[in-house]
Amino acid sequence: MRASLLQMRVDGSESVERRRARASALVREQAGADLVVLPELWTTGAFAFDDFDAWAEPLKGPTHEAMSEAARDAGVWLHAGSIPERADDGTLFNTSLVYAPSGDLAAAYRKIHRFGFDKGEAVLMGAGGDLVTVELPETTLGLATCYDLRFPELFRGLVDAGAQTLVVPAGWPERRRAHWTLLARARAVENQCFVLACGTAGTHAGVPQAGHSIVVDPWGEVLAEAGAEEEVLAVEFDPARVAATREQFPALKDRLLGLPKPPRPAA
Repeated sequence: MRASLLQMRVDGSESVERRRARASALVREQAGADLVVLPELWTTGAFAFDDFDAWAEPLKGPTHEAMSEAARDAGVWLHAGSIPERADDGTLFNTSLVYAPSGDLAAAYRKIHRFGFDKGEAVLMGAGGDLVTVELPETTLGLATCYDLRFPELFRGLVDAGAQTLVVPAGWPERRRAHWTLLARARAVENQCFVLACGTAGTHAGVPQAGHSIVVDPWGEVLAEAGAEEEVLAVEFDPARVAATREQFPALKDRLLGLPKPPRPAA
């Protein structure tokens, strides 16, 4: 399976409309990939809190239209990162969008853990409440976003729901880059999943971004890692390695605390 992580540069020198058009072009250039991933809040920037309200859009707004067309034109599964969504009641959410190769919206995930410690995203946006997985022909995706990466119970829930590949778009700051790669590897090892974590480059709202998008296998080995600048990180991986790893080292069956253990195979 081939994935392309689009580590876009996000900064205030480029308009939202221009960045939306550029993202669409980048997606179309990935024709031949199976899965394409964009970062978190790439239209506005994850730390550009003052822009969330101005650029919030309905679930099927202009970004949806652009990403649906791009996925269809490229013939790829597209995780289009996340947008500031304005719900019907006016509440803002940090919402990820996933498209099938037909261009149909296959899933939407509202970020559960909001960053900011009683300011920024934490007070400007509502919290999602649903775990979301997406069935692809080759694997089952589990959806999470940025700060979610620090909460392992969410990922256990995704594994119990059948996830084999965890996709994490982010706008992670450079000053905590070490945590970004460490946590991506930890979530892969403890859940025996692939982790595809796609961040942003550039500086927005005065916050330099970490970049360093990363793909990790179920043993915690880094298959590919980007640098700090804008980059397309393309990687081939074998989804069958998830089942093989879990059979070779069946740690998940020994869970005793927290969420229910996965059922044991029939004798």
